[in-house]
Amino acid sequence: FFVVSGTFADEKGDYSSGTYVRNPVGSTHTPSSHEGCIILVKLWQMSPQDQQRVVIDTAHHPWQPGLVEGLQVMPLHSHSTESVALVKWEPGTVFQRHTHFGGEEIYVLEGVFEDEHGTYPQGTWIRNPHSSVHTPFSKSGCLIYVKTGHLG
Repeated sequence: FFVVSGTFADEKGDYSSGTYVRNPVGSTHTPSSHEGCIILVKLWQMSPQDQQRVVIDTAHHPWQPGLVEGLQVMPLHSHSTESVALVKWEPGTVFQRHTHFGGEEIYVLEGVFEDEHGTYPQGTWIRNPHSSVHTPFSKSGCLIYVKTGHLG
């Protein structure tokens, strides 16, 4: 899960806004929140072979240069064909047309993400199926959560 706002808690700790947590399939926990929170979560959507627990406070994790100027990437997890990352788009950034083998899911955390199919403001969830094609860009800049390669 990804903490969009507030603080999520369980018996292993408190996870503030911007924290990425990946609990292996079959694990259990007792979720709570004292102040309330919004989390992005998909249960039972991981390979049973992926047993690595991951906790990343993205506020203190380094960014890496993206594939084109104006993009920065923060890898969060990868296993087999699946990858999860945050991607920061500077205003005016355009990415090349490409195909998503294994599909793609995007959640817009900040700003506005766009492609030739539409305009996606903060809070939008996008699901592009296996072999989908698009040319993404951001006129105003944005921050997105991206999961790829898991839709077969």
